[in-house]
Amino acid sequence: MRNNNQKLLDELYAKYSGKIKWMVLKNNGSEDDAADIFQEALITIYHKAKRDDFELTCPLDAFLYLICKKKWLNILSKRKVIGKVTITEEDRSIPGEDSFLLAEESLLLEERMTLLKEKINEIGTSCRELLQLSWSGKSMEEVANLLDFSYGYARKKKSECMAKLIELVKKSDKYKSLKW
Repeated sequence: MRNNNQKLLDELYAKYSGKIKWMVLKNNGSEDDAADIFQEALITIYHKAKRDDFELTCPLDAFLYLICKKKWLNILSKRKVIGKVTITEEDRSIPGEDSFLLAEESLLLEERMTLLKEKINEIGTSCRELLQLSWSGKSMEEVANLLDFSYGYARKKKSECMAKLIELVKKSDKYKSLKW
């Protein structure tokens, strides 16, 4: 996807667009809605794939379906339609439960990391530097020396910074939706 491989895109459309169309039609949508959702999901995956730290940890079909499902639920919510995206066991073309669980966990972890990075940027330079050094695998003695702090002060400051970070994360609107 990073290289805009047309053959790959054609294969993705051929293999998976029908499944997404089925899901959208079954849940208060139209064929145009399904086409839009599928295209938006591919664009989302493309942007994620462009990042150097992106690693797909679940089957692509489950990941694609999960993104489409989430996008469709958002649209239903905006339209104020009370609907539920459903999957039946009878449809063998939809990925299995294990694949969905893996995809959901992967997406949830990514969203949690995004929230954490966002809040780390809000805690201030000295706290951010201290936490990043301590999370890098260095001992607190090494961190204290690098920052020209006493060992006791570095530990106390780390504890205060962690408390501040936790408070910021918990106050975020996103916190409740990320099932911490």
